[in-house]
Amino acid sequence: MATHEADPDAGAGFCGKMWMLCAALLALCSVHSVHSVSGDSKAVTTTLTTKWPSTPLLLEASEYLAEESQDKFWDFVEATKNIEKDHDDTDRAYYDLILKRASALLSPVQLNLLKFALSLRAYSATVHSFQQIASNEPPPPGCKAFFNVHGQTSCDTERLKVMLDNALERPKPHLFKGDHKFPSANPDAPIVILYAELGTTEFSRFHQLMLAKANKGLITYVLRHFISNPSKGKVLLSGYGVELAIKNQEYKAKDDTQVQAGADVNATVIGENDPVDEVQGFLFGKLKTNYPELKEQLKELRKHLIESTNEMAPLKVWQMQDLSFQTAARILAAPSVDALNVMRDLSQNFPTKARSITRTVVNSEIRKEIEENQKYFKGTLGLQPGESALFINGFHIDLDVQDIFSVFDMLRNEARVMEGLRSLHIDTPYIHDILKLHVQPSDSDYGVDIRSPAVNWINNLETDGRYASWPSNVQELLRPTFPGVIRQIRKNFHNLVMILDPTLENTAELISVAEMFYSNNIPLRIGLVFVVNDSDEVDGMQDAGVALLRAFNYIADDVDSQMAFDAIISMLNRVPSGGKLKVEHVVGVLEKRYPYVEISSILGPDSAYDNNRKEGKAYYEQTGVGPLPVVLYNGMPLQREQLDPDELETVVMHKILETTSFFQRTVYLGELNSDHDVVDFIMNQPNVVPRINSRILSTSRNYLDLSATNNHFIDEYARFLFLDTKDKNAAVANSMNYMTKKGMSTRDASDDGIIRPVTFWVVGDFDRPSGRQLLYDAIRHMKTSNNVRLGVINNPSENPSNEKSLIARAIWAAMQTQTANNAKNFITKMAKEETAQALYGGRDIAEFAVGGMDVPLFKSAYESPNMNFLLAHSAYCRDVLKLQKGQRAVISNGRIIGPLEEGEVFNQDDFLLLESIILKTSGERIKGKIQQLGMVEDRASDLVMKVDALLSSQPKGEARIEHTFAEDRYSAVKVRPKEEEVYFDVVAVVDPVTRDAQKLAPLLLVLKQLVNVNLRVFMNCQSKLSDLPLKSFYRYVLEPEISFMADSSFASGPMAKFLDMPQSPLFTLNLNTPESWMIESVHTRYDLDNIYLEEIDSVVAAEYELEYLLLEGHCFDVTTGQPPRGLQFTLGTASDPVIVDTIVMANLGYFQLKANPGAWILRLRKGRSDDIYKIYSHDGTDSPAEADDLIVVLNTFKSKIIKVKVQKKPDMMNEELLIDGTHENDSGFWTSLTRGFTGGSKPEEPKQEKDDVINIFSVASGHLYERFLRIMMMSVLKHTKTPVKFWFLKNYLSPTFKEFIPYMAEKYGFQYELVQYKWPRWLHQQTEKQRIIWGYKILFLDVLFPLAVDKFLFVDADQIVRTDLKELRDFDLEGAPYGYTPFCESRREMDGYRFWKSGYWASHLAGRKYHISALYVVDLKKFRKIAAGDRLRGQYQGLSQDPNSLSNLDQDLPNNMIHQVPIKSLPQEWLWCETWCDDASKQKAKTIDLCNNPQTKEPKLQAAVRIVAEWSDYDQEIKKIYNNFLEEKERGTTVSYRQTARKQPGGDKHTEL
Repeated sequence: MATHEADPDAGAGFCGKMWMLCAALLALCSVHSVHSVSGDSKAVTTTLTTKWPSTPLLLEASEYLAEESQDKFWDFVEATKNIEKDHDDTDRAYYDLILKRASALLSPVQLNLLKFALSLRAYSATVHSFQQIASNEPPPPGCKAFFNVHGQTSCDTERLKVMLDNALERPKPHLFKGDHKFPSANPDAPIVILYAELGTTEFSRFHQLMLAKANKGLITYVLRHFISNPSKGKVLLSGYGVELAIKNQEYKAKDDTQVQAGADVNATVIGENDPVDEVQGFLFGKLKTNYPELKEQLKELRKHLIESTNEMAPLKVWQMQDLSFQTAARILAAPSVDALNVMRDLSQNFPTKARSITRTVVNSEIRKEIEENQKYFKGTLGLQPGESALFINGFHIDLDVQDIFSVFDMLRNEARVMEGLRSLHIDTPYIHDILKLHVQPSDSDYGVDIRSPAVNWINNLETDGRYASWPSNVQELLRPTFPGVIRQIRKNFHNLVMILDPTLENTAELISVAEMFYSNNIPLRIGLVFVVNDSDEVDGMQDAGVALLRAFNYIADDVDSQMAFDAIISMLNRVPSGGKLKVEHVVGVLEKRYPYVEISSILGPDSAYDNNRKEGKAYYEQTGVGPLPVVLYNGMPLQREQLDPDELETVVMHKILETTSFFQRTVYLGELNSDHDVVDFIMNQPNVVPRINSRILSTSRNYLDLSATNNHFIDEYARFLFLDTKDKNAAVANSMNYMTKKGMSTRDASDDGIIRPVTFWVVGDFDRPSGRQLLYDAIRHMKTSNNVRLGVINNPSENPSNEKSLIARAIWAAMQTQTANNAKNFITKMAKEETAQALYGGRDIAEFAVGGMDVPLFKSAYESPNMNFLLAHSAYCRDVLKLQKGQRAVISNGRIIGPLEEGEVFNQDDFLLLESIILKTSGERIKGKIQQLGMVEDRASDLVMKVDALLSSQPKGEARIEHTFAEDRYSAVKVRPKEEEVYFDVVAVVDPVTRDAQKLAPLLLVLKQLVNVNLRVFMNCQSKLSDLPLKSFYRYVLEPEISFMADSSFASGPMAKFLDMPQSPLFTLNLNTPESWMIESVHTRYDLDNIYLEEIDSVVAAEYELEYLLLEGHCFDVTTGQPPRGLQFTLGTASDPVIVDTIVMANLGYFQLKANPGAWILRLRKGRSDDIYKIYSHDGTDSPAEADDLIVVLNTFKSKIIKVKVQKKPDMMNEELLIDGTHENDSGFWTSLTRGFTGGSKPEEPKQEKDDVINIFSVASGHLYERFLRIMMMSVLKHTKTPVKFWFLKNYLSPTFKEFIPYMAEKYGFQYELVQYKWPRWLHQQTEKQRIIWGYKILFLDVLFPLAVDKFLFVDADQIVRTDLKELRDFDLEGAPYGYTPFCESRREMDGYRFWKSGYWASHLAGRKYHISALYVVDLKKFRKIAAGDRLRGQYQGLSQDPNSLSNLDQDLPNNMIHQVPIKSLPQEWLWCETWCDDASKQKAKTIDLCNNPQTKEPKLQAAVRIVAEWSDYDQEIKKIYNNFLEEKERGTTVSYRQTARKQPGGDKHTEL
């Protein structure tokens, strides 16, 4: 740590000044006699473990390699199969050996990232998911490893043969996306799944056997991890933050029960030599090593300094004003190597550092530069002062959303690309230039040319009389109009072409939309293309499509197109719904309109009206626009889902408005004027191509990895076979000769100096017509473009032999021996069909030589027996391109398009489309960068191809942000990268006194250790602070690699340590974990909500467990597009289908389910959900699209979000999911009248006994409130005979409460259930624990409880009940979803504190009462029916962004929503509290609440004893039971309660939601 001159107390530069130390020690002696220092330093530690057993690091490392590639996974398996024998038995030796074996397959950066992944234990979830899959098999008894052949399991290798013989009669097992499948030659072989643990002897034995069979093509070998003897320990996780927040102690809420002392598990964690060892400028670590003889005195001095600084006297307001700038100045004053450490230390321990920071002087240069930069941050990054941002290589990392696991994935991807560029010999500075190119395929729309005679135009805006009154000048476009008005101009700006088959059902709907546009005078030119049977034998008397086409032509001829259009609408209108067009529908209309004409002369075989029949079909096939019907807007096909008739209308209107702005720009720039033909102008745009091929435009794309550089060629066939995929790619690229427009470039010579950014490799069997045709089309395209190089790869259909490969050898020999131009002309000849026929007919090849060819040289190459190039190409197609023999494919700049189906058209137009896409997205940009490197053309063209393949294969992310920061001289921390290695460019913008700084500093420190970084941290300070900016201590748990003890065993693992904490404040502990983790506190005696270090001996050890990983999803009904409210999903396994269940919310159709790593089955819940709905489609799951059960695999710590679409079953279209037992209108005024008249007899039959339960919901946090909660429960039970079921929010209960509750339930005979729900990521997050708990009281009521619960009461923990709550449960809410008690108004002296009497509340409530949220009753059926939960969340989302609103969240929200979600006011006696109600009304009170008193601020415990007479007796009774419980626990007899607690009479077991 650096010492700071600016700080007067710091022992400045004491290293050489021994006297200073002596003086300090002398002074200490005198001090010591005065202060008798008590106890050692206090600390709080936190760990977070998984529920599942620790997984072996070897298996985790194998999963890391599997993400690199399956080849590397299998290489690693091979390298480590005997790892147990290869090292001495220490943990360190095992770890080092894993890294050594992996380092052969990884680059140095990737190896560092592997170390980090192992330290994070990022792949533990992956390994455990396989373990769960194995346990579902289940493993045969007594097997340490076993295999499964199509559903039969065994570990006896003798049985394998028998199992294989009849395997194919049984169904194939389901393989997951994450499965490890050995690359095999025979895709149809039976699947054998081996479950075993890598590195063990059993594994080695089975693995050899499977490999032997897989290599012969007898089986498809799949390996899954299975650990027969799991470890006893758990995985210690990292990647989360721990906050120790200082609590407001205005109202004392601490329990006075003493915690028994006892040896705590991780109390020994704090070693003497902890690195955090700078106190007030003294570096104690260094001092101890320099002056070992003064060890004891140094310890005393350290303790004294800590105690003198840690007492946190409050600062004056004027002292706080500049804290943000002062902290920044303190960080910037440190040397750059230490600056991040200083930032971490100051931000994470800010409350104790603040006082000394106030004495820092901020020089004007820093302040000026920060303020200058802030203008830039605000303008370009949208950051206000005090906000922060992190960019890695230009990608924005949002730390609130992205957890460390997704950051790790990003680092790994980036490392892959940067090292790929590096291995192509591009220098480091250029790498970042190239990285910033945005080459992701943009989903830009391609269109086809609509200027075809096949299109029957119905109208023409430029010539038709009905548009004559419209202006024809294009300048009209620039005239201002109201937004959304469509300008009527006499030009064909907007053209809609429908390509239809008249016999399809939806044709009529589409044509009626076109008719609507036409009749409403929308400026849209409409054209129709009919695609009907084009064979000559068929005529209109047999085929309805042909009949309609001929009728259309006849009427268009006779009258005009509009009349013909009108007639076909009439014909289609005659078709009954759901039926098909028949010939008689056409005939019917014709007879009616043309009674005097002979129908057969129009429709029959000799019809003169057959024009455009063949053309229509040809146009449709040639444009390649995909399945019918197709609608083109200005040539661009609309998406399938936009063709729904209602949708189509809005989409087209939207397109018209959208393109209007494009035309306005072209008119304004003078590119388009009134003389131009507008349709020609549109069709000459670069996105219009002759043919659209969906295979080329699809967004799922495969790329070859061309980033290796080596000196291998394909003519060394034997060597080529043993290269890995990457090197094979490089060898093929090295050996490729190219044809180009101006000739041919080879490795040795290049005829022209042009870089050609598009490289095509044509793959096929050129001794078959289909292969030759593909090559011929490619050559024809290449001859038209200077951007293209063309190479060939042979994929022979049969094993290569001289007589079967005449053409292939001719092409190869020509490329090897002839000059560029001659070779090109000769190969063009070879690709022609007649040449091949002649050659195979026995003609001599020399007859086909082109002028100027060196025939003898050619013939010697042609007749050479060396077939290596063919063998190598053939092997390459099989192993790398994964093609069957003879299959065709096209590879464009490394992107594999194919395999093309037999007979699939891929012609010259497709090559044109491919070229234009490459040029548009990546080619030109990369070419521009490569030109700057200045190198030989051929090498440059190669480089463009390789860089393109590398960049385009990256997962599609958001764009990188280019930052050119103005100034980093004074106000930024800079760390330079190591020379000559690739580096990550990291930019952080941060205010050092915010929560973000507490998280960012440790993350940046780890990054710096992990990889080579070019780091700049810019300060973004806030001025004029009026409050302490950080009121919490914080630790971010993250380590760059695994650490070891002195004896080479693993260290205990990552944990958060708060050492030397101040003792006076009251702390509360919070964990900040990734979004998808649900954690719970386990094993701690202390109250983590109220940590008071003065009363604690040494260490508070908080232990948490990762209880569940969350599966989140969004669900919509396909038909309505709305979320199906109340739909229920269940998650389970085949043997236990319902482990957890959940309800879909109306907000975003959101649902969440809790699970652990493994493969789970998601279903609609049996009952109404399953009766009414079926699953329609899904996204993000692991099952094929048509499967009924959705299989979802959870195998990472990252969030898993799926999308599910459902559809009502055909016979259930009118059913609703949420049914209300009563009719909407029989509640309220009229029913209260009828009840009055009929003496109050209820109109329903009495409920069955099983439902006669009082459901009570409550929340509590901290030992004091849990003590109150137990007393509240007892007071409820003492006053009722009805069975009671308590529901507690599990998220915040202490381990002691969770342990005791089953025992208490047994003793008092009640049921209970713990419910939990993770705050959804899209709902505005609260940061303060108290406010989070308030949120849970009100925001999730519709999804916390199972649908079977239809009414519950909420009772605050600090309430005492004096009556039977059955009365409140049965209270008539008169149609309101919930009932609350209004605040008492009878205690007059409190009038000044009644905030709802004035201001906002008085006007909002408009005379209604303001209700208190300590007690309420909810009718869940009604609540769900009116979507109250969704409304409350919606209102909350709007209001909570403002920090000043909803100050009492749980109470303000329902009162604010009183107009949308009505509240029934309960009679006043239901809730009495001394603060607001007078003493007289206490007699009638049914419950008493211990409200805080803003006047006296009396502590809760004191108030309870004083106000409620029976409170102390309850308290004593519970203490007695609790002590019995503790005694039984020590004797070990309480085990049975945990089991019996759930199975209470009448309560069916319902697993926690």
